[in-house]
Amino acid sequence: MIGLISATSAGAAARDRLAAAWPERTRVYEGPVGDAVRAAFAECEQLVCFLATGAVVRLVAPLLGDKTSDPGVVCVDEGSRFAVSLVGGHGGGANELAREVGELLGAEPVVTTATDAVGLPGLDTLGFPVEGDVAAVSRALLDGEPVALEAELAWPLPALKVSAEGDHVIRLTDRLLQPASQEVVLRPPSLVVGVGASKGAPVEEVLELIESALRDAGLSRLCVAELATVDAKSEEPGIVGAARELNVPLVTYSAEELKAVEVPNPSDAPLAAVGTPSVAEAAALVTGGELLVPKRKSERADGLPAMATCAVVRRPARGRLAVVGLGPGARDLLTPRAKAELRGAAVLVGLDQYVDQIRDLLRPGTVILESGLGAEEERARTAVAEARKGQAVALIGSGDAGVYAMASPALAEASDDIEVVGVPGVTAALAAAAILGAPLGHDHVSISLSDLHTPWEVIERRVRAAAEADIVVTFYNPRSRGRDWQLPKALAILAEHREPTTPVGVVRNASRPDESSRLTTLGSLDPATVDMMTVVTVGNTATRDIAGRMVTPRGYRWQTAEEGSK
Repeated sequence: MIGLISATSAGAAARDRLAAAWPERTRVYEGPVGDAVRAAFAECEQLVCFLATGAVVRLVAPLLGDKTSDPGVVCVDEGSRFAVSLVGGHGGGANELAREVGELLGAEPVVTTATDAVGLPGLDTLGFPVEGDVAAVSRALLDGEPVALEAELAWPLPALKVSAEGDHVIRLTDRLLQPASQEVVLRPPSLVVGVGASKGAPVEEVLELIESALRDAGLSRLCVAELATVDAKSEEPGIVGAARELNVPLVTYSAEELKAVEVPNPSDAPLAAVGTPSVAEAAALVTGGELLVPKRKSERADGLPAMATCAVVRRPARGRLAVVGLGPGARDLLTPRAKAELRGAAVLVGLDQYVDQIRDLLRPGTVILESGLGAEEERARTAVAEARKGQAVALIGSGDAGVYAMASPALAEASDDIEVVGVPGVTAALAAAAILGAPLGHDHVSISLSDLHTPWEVIERRVRAAAEADIVVTFYNPRSRGRDWQLPKALAILAEHREPTTPVGVVRNASRPDESSRLTTLGSLDPATVDMMTVVTVGNTATRDIAGRMVTPRGYRWQTAEEGSK
């Protein structure tokens, strides 16, 4: 929860904007400012104070305890010009909160954390627990000293300026060990613990069993990603409580799913009780991985039979491939999610001209694999191959990654051995439509006129179907030097079903500095004025030119002002 505190009417107005935008995330604290800050500090994970930084420093100073547990505090000035990350930049998430607040209020985020200031990822912001001397290793990274990365697991990480050797070390492991001097240990969520329990098994017995199994196997409790069990035990208090104590989700599977998993230690007891010969081992292994701790029973001090079993699996480390749409070109149409994926990538794969658009957003140390036009499938294969090495990879394309872009060739190459994430972007049809007016106000279709990958016979059939169905059509890849006849042919097909006066919008380089657009008609459009950087939108029989804007009605009765006056 984010606590919101203000003292003036201007601060309250900005506060209320945040509260309205984030109703589920925020709580407004009224009353005297000192009391409000103290209450919010005790009750919330983060605070946004619409107060002077000096005042907030004095108010929170007596409340500060430990940076790993204190809430993050952001200050916003009276004019909502700046959102200052004051306390808990990393641990409290104040740096990211300052960026979010800034984006919502139009304020400039002020982040002074050293790693953030130079574009390096904070070692305590990678999304999983960290142990050791974070300050010393971070300082070494900032100073350009050699820092070695010793990854015992192939786990995706953002770009880090690391070396093969160094006096400072970043170690990625799930083994139970004490960090050495000048060492940071990253704890990835690599372990799955399968759990079975008799009805009424105490939380303490289940938890002690899990912790002793991990400890005896030399594994860190911090690397447990989830507890897993059979559906019938989804509400068993001992298992639910153990998951809560470990602060991990409880995942359940049906008995049928677990019966299909081959395990080394099946038993008749769980088969009779819940319908599967294994709960702990099968639940831990159902998604694959290496069985590190076979089924193990709890031990009771009173000598009574064990009420819990567990097994531990190291799940397969999977690389991560984010297929990112960069939008039509303008930086303000690049989504926050896309920016976050670019900052989180250790490897970037893309067309050279698209890489140039976002090179400044990449973290230092990002490996850039760029190539020229016509190498889409090669780039997709490269991105997938890098992800299979356990890397965090971003594969970029213009517009939306799933619209005539890189998502389909990437997914054709990928399999379930890597995680694939699609990041939507503003596609060219939408960017052009916004410039033209509202041409896509009703049913519409996008058709690429490039026959490099699709036979012309198929393209023509689709154009004819759209023409006969009276659907607005947006043409991608309409014309190039080597393909100059497809657009005239497509327009001729549409002309068989639409009047010559049908509005046609032509937009070139939508949202870019050299953007141009014009509104013409189906009978007047000269195909020679169109190239590969152009999007052509042809209206349907209801589309109108209204004061130079191309508008297609939403299906209501259409009547122009001129028609209504008759």
